[in-house]
Amino acid sequence: LNSPRFGERWGRNWLDVARFGESYTLRGLILREAWRYRDYVIDSFNRDLPFDQFIREQIAGDLMNSSDPVAERARRLPATGFLALGNHNLEEQDKRQLELDVVDEQLDTLGKAFMGQALGCARCHDHKFDPIPTRDYHAMAGILASTVSLSHANVSNWLDLPLPLEDNEERAARLHDARLAILENELKEAEAVREKAVAADTSKASFVMPEIIAASELPGLVVDDSDAEKVGDWMHSIHSRSYVGEGYLHDEAKGKGLKTLSFNASVPKSGRYEVRLAWAEGGSRDPAVPVTISSAEGDFLVHVDQRQTPTIEGRFFSLGTYRFESNGAGYVLISNEGTQGHVVADAVQFLPAGEGEISSDSAADGKESAEAKARREAAAEVSRIKREITALKADGSPRPRYLGVMESKTPSDLPVLARGVVHLPTGDPVPRSFLQVTYQNSPEPITISGSESGRLQLADWIASKENPLTARVFVNRVWHWMFGRGLVRSVDNFGTTGEAPSHPELLDWLALRFIEDGWSVKSLVREIALTRAYRVAASYGDGAETLSAIDPENRLFAVAMKRRVDAEVLRDSVLLASGQLEFGRGGPTIKPGTSNDYRYEHDSNLRSVLLPVLRNSMPQMLEVFNTADPSRTTGNREVGTVAPQALFLMNDPFILNQVKAAAARVLSEQGSDDDRLEIATLRVLGRFPHPEERELVSSLLASYGENGAEEAWSALFHALFSCLDFRYLD
Repeated sequence: LNSPRFGERWGRNWLDVARFGESYTLRGLILREAWRYRDYVIDSFNRDLPFDQFIREQIAGDLMNSSDPVAERARRLPATGFLALGNHNLEEQDKRQLELDVVDEQLDTLGKAFMGQALGCARCHDHKFDPIPTRDYHAMAGILASTVSLSHANVSNWLDLPLPLEDNEERAARLHDARLAILENELKEAEAVREKAVAADTSKASFVMPEIIAASELPGLVVDDSDAEKVGDWMHSIHSRSYVGEGYLHDEAKGKGLKTLSFNASVPKSGRYEVRLAWAEGGSRDPAVPVTISSAEGDFLVHVDQRQTPTIEGRFFSLGTYRFESNGAGYVLISNEGTQGHVVADAVQFLPAGEGEISSDSAADGKESAEAKARREAAAEVSRIKREITALKADGSPRPRYLGVMESKTPSDLPVLARGVVHLPTGDPVPRSFLQVTYQNSPEPITISGSESGRLQLADWIASKENPLTARVFVNRVWHWMFGRGLVRSVDNFGTTGEAPSHPELLDWLALRFIEDGWSVKSLVREIALTRAYRVAASYGDGAETLSAIDPENRLFAVAMKRRVDAEVLRDSVLLASGQLEFGRGGPTIKPGTSNDYRYEHDSNLRSVLLPVLRNSMPQMLEVFNTADPSRTTGNREVGTVAPQALFLMNDPFILNQVKAAAARVLSEQGSDDDRLEIATLRVLGRFPHPEERELVSSLLASYGENGAEEAWSALFHALFSCLDFRYLD
C-alpha cells in the first residue's frame, strides 16, 4: 500500500473507467497535455486521496477553494481532464450540436463511472427501465452545457489551459506569451500583405501548361481531387477544360459549412514543401475560400480568391512553404464554410523547397515582374515569422498547461430537446438540477444561481454520503478489481437492466464502512485483502462436488475466480523477467515531434500504464490481450481467447527479444542449472518448479549441448511466457 507501484496499478484501473486516451481517432490528433490527468490519478491513489474528494476534483477541481492558490490548484486542475478526454467528431460543422454531443458523452461517462447509471438513454425519451425522465437528463445537461469544453473553428479544438505559477515563473511566462502574441499578430499582418500581393500578381510564366494534364506529369507530390477525403456532396466537372487528372470538384454553391475536401500530405521524406492549390478560374467562384494547411508547425488558414487566375502558370496558386513529416500526418483542407460562390478544388501539389523559399519560374530566368517579386517577398516574410514562432515554441514555454474545461461566461438552462436534436426544443428551459429520484426526500431544495454552471453542486451531490449510489458503485468496483468479478457483476450498470448483487447486505456494509473510514481506498483494499474470501485459492478442494453443485458459477465466492491477468500485467511481467522493465516517473511519454498517432512505434520498455494511449495506434500486445477501449467507460474488460494471442507469444519480435534478454540474464547468475531454473520460474511464474518440470528442463538443456546454452534457455523462457500458469491467476 505504501509502494508507488500501488498508484500505478490502481490508477490503471481507474483510467479504464475514465476512458483515458491521448489522441483522437479523428486525424490522429494528439492530446499533448492528457498525461497530466494520468499522473494526477496515479498520485491520487498513492496519497490515498479520499474518494469523495477525488470525485469533486475531477468534476469541478477548477471551482474549488484552495488554501494554497498555486500548488494545490496546480494539482487539482488537471483532474478536470476527466470531462475533456472523450473522443469526439471535431469536424462537425453544427457547433451547437457538437457541444451537446460532447455533453451527452460527458453525462454518459459521469453516470456510469460514479453512479452505475446509463444516463444517455434519457437524451431522447424518458428512460424505459430506470426512473430517469428526459427532463432530469436535460436538467443535468444544462450544467455541462454551461461548461466550455471546446474552442471552435472549422475543426474544433480542445482546451489546453495554463496552470498557475509562482511569482517569478509567472513573470517569465508573461514575457514569453507577450513575445508570442506579438509574432502571431505580425503573422496575421504578413499573411494579409501576402494575400494582397498574390491578388495583384497576374504574371504568367512563358511556358503555358496544357489545359489537361495527368498528375504523374507534374513534379513533387500531386494529390488529385479524386484522392481527397470528401465530406458532403461534391459535384464532379470537366466544364472548364483546364484541370489535373480527369476533372475537378465544386460544391454547387450549396450546403455551405457542411462540405470539406482533405488532401493528405503523404510526402516521401520529412522537410519543407511549397504547397500549391490548383483550380479552374471562373466568375462564379468565391472570393475568399478558406484553406487550412495542417503541417508539423501547426495549422495555418489562408483565404483564396478563386475568381482570379491562379498565379503560377495559370493553374497553380502558392499557399506558402511549410514543414511536413513523412508519416502522412499533414493535410490541406478546403472548406465551403462562410462562402457564397462556388468553391472549386482540382489538385494540391507539394514541392520540396528550401527554408523560406517560394518557387518561381519567372524569377529563375531573371524576368520576374514587380508584382511577382512583391508576392515572393511577402511569402518569404510569412515563412520567416512562422520559423520564429516555431523556434520560440520549441524553446519550451515556461507556462505549463493542462487539458481541462472552464466555466461558460453565459451559463443557462436547456429546454428538453426532441430526440436530442439541438434545433428541436420543446417547452421552456428546465432548471439545472440532478436526478430527482436520489434527492426527492432531501429537506433542502437544489439551487444553482444564474452566474454559475452548477458543476460544483453536481460534484458535491455525486460525492455526498447521502447519495445512495456513489459509494456502492465504487466499493463494487474495488471488489471486482480484486476478485475478478463484482458483487454486482454489471459494474457499470446498477439499473434494472443490470444484475442484482449476489450479497446485497455485504455491498451495503462495505459502502457504509467505506464512508465511515473517510472514503479511504487503501483502507478498503486492506480490509478486503485480509478476508478469508480473498485469500482462498481457485480449487474447490474437499467437498468440491457439493460446492460445485450448489453454486456452479461461483457467484457466492466460495473459491477464487481463476482468471487471466490484464494485458498490462502480462507485458510488464515479461519485461520484469527479462530485466528490461523501466518504471519511469510519469510526465509526457509521447515521442517529441509526433504530429499524429498513425503508425506510432511503441518501442519503449516503460511500465504499461505510462505508455502513450493512442486511439489509432495502441501497443500491439495490449490490444491483442484485450486492453480497455480508450473511447468508452470500461469497468469490466472483455476477455477473449483467440488465435492471434498464441501467435503473438510465438512470433512477435517483442517477445523474441525479451526471451533472449531473459535467457542472457539468467545465464549471468551464479550456480547450477537447477538453481537457474528456480530463478527462472520464480521470475516468470512466481513459484518453484515442480519435479516433473525439473526433469523436462534437464532433458531440454541436454538436447542443446554445451554450446547451445543460450538457445536452450531462450526456448525455456519462450515456453514459460506462453504457458497457462504465466497468464492466469489461481
